[in-house]
Amino acid sequence: MSALRSEGWWVQPTFVPGAPSAPVTLLSDDEGLTQLAGEPPVAWQTPWNEITNLQLTRFTRGLALFATIDAVRYCWRTPKLEDFDALALVVSEHGGSVGRKRRRAGVAVVALVVLIASLGGALGAWLNRNNTSGEIAAARTVNLTLKDLPTTWSLSPPSILSYLFSPANQVITSTTTTTALAANSTWSRVSKLFQSCMGVSASRDRVYGAAGQMPDYQVSSPVFTSLNGDVVMASTTQYYHSTSMVRHDVAEMSKASFGSCFATSNAAVLFAVAGLALPTKDIATSWSPVTFLHGFVRAGVAKLSSTQASQYLVMVEIASGHYEVTLGALVASWPQDATTIANVVSTLLARSTSTSSLAA
Repeated sequence: MSALRSEGWWVQPTFVPGAPSAPVTLLSDDEGLTQLAGEPPVAWQTPWNEITNLQLTRFTRGLALFATIDAVRYCWRTPKLEDFDALALVVSEHGGSVGRKRRRAGVAVVALVVLIASLGGALGAWLNRNNTSGEIAAARTVNLTLKDLPTTWSLSPPSILSYLFSPANQVITSTTTTTALAANSTWSRVSKLFQSCMGVSASRDRVYGAAGQMPDYQVSSPVFTSLNGDVVMASTTQYYHSTSMVRHDVAEMSKASFGSCFATSNAAVLFAVAGLALPTKDIATSWSPVTFLHGFVRAGVAKLSSTQASQYLVMVEIASGHYEVTLGALVASWPQDATTIANVVSTLLARSTSTSSLAA
């Protein structure tokens, strides 16, 4: 049996609430898989006979290791590639699967498509306007920053939340092209799940469907993490030159089921990334964050597994004037972390409202 020591990993969810998510060292031997997490390191050892559904995936810029332990699906990620061959041998010896993926059609492209489409941007209806540096700069100022968070927060190590957000500060414009996805693709199944949940046809859906309109500009924040990794969050801001486009999107997002349906559809993307079956019905609940300002806010919370050690995905939509903002967060405890998320929502709502006044 192959033995291995691999450093420089980050885990989601943590093995117990409040435990460190990074740095993580993985050790394997004949007995099982051991995780050393935090500084000083805390060890968790799991026998091989308690680990199922092992999956190792090599991406262009790193590795992802998935495993199910006590009905919880864990994901370890690292930007390093040098341990791939040794890990592949260990995973294969224990009945797991090994693969290589580039971020393209299928789940990988879903990440980009969700970004562009999730706030009212279907793949048709492209605008063709020249870039305006002022509008792009304004969109950036709406996004979440490290200054909005407690001083103990920092930039996050690689996180599965990044599958729902474009690379930080990369500007996506209305003339950006994407590859059309097959009818049975993950993106198609995510779209149908959302539309079924909302009770809207693909032709009338402005969020994932054909009725949506592309924003002029879209830009995302970095992914940030709390000190112990219990909360990870990021935001995306979209700018539309016409406020009527935002108003039409708000009309769909105002439906009572939107918050839970949108959280469910984004959770489905993360399930696909982890190699799990997509949900077939709404698995989330709506949430109404308490904010300091009045404005359009809709939110939903999806539990990512059925055990106490699971994580929760929180998705929040904010709309004001020319802007639509998505805030996404992975949290270890809910509703204990609701106040933290609500405070950030208040900040983004205030910022989008004031920035829209300047853009009008």
